[in-house]
Amino acid sequence: MYIVRCRDGALYTGIATDVMRRLAQHAAPGGGRGAKSLRGRAPLALAVQRVIGSRSLAQSVESRIKALSRPRKLWLLEKRSRLDRLVAAARAERSGAGITRKPSRSSRISSSTTSIPTTPPW
Repeated sequence: MYIVRCRDGALYTGIATDVMRRLAQHAAPGGGRGAKSLRGRAPLALAVQRVIGSRSLAQSVESRIKALSRPRKLWLLEKRSRLDRLVAAARAERSGAGITRKPSRSSRISSSTTSIPTTPPW
């Protein structure tokens, strides 16, 4: 996972297995194979780079960062521990920790305290 700062101060978040190669693609003349949103915004500076682990977790972290407002992204970049907490939260969410699930229908029926009357009410 990486965050790039553009010449105009814009922040771009992405994921790649080889961040330096991807940054070179973004900075290539004419855009190359880089993101369209970065074309014409060179020079690009790598603001942060982080090894996340699995691709799915990296996509989850990327999605969380992209959802943040610009001031929150800048706040996140100020200290590494803030990014660490965001990654930990994404990891916990993906593993199911801290998520409360509704009980299954069968457990709701079996734990019911009401009894079925044996004789009809009429």
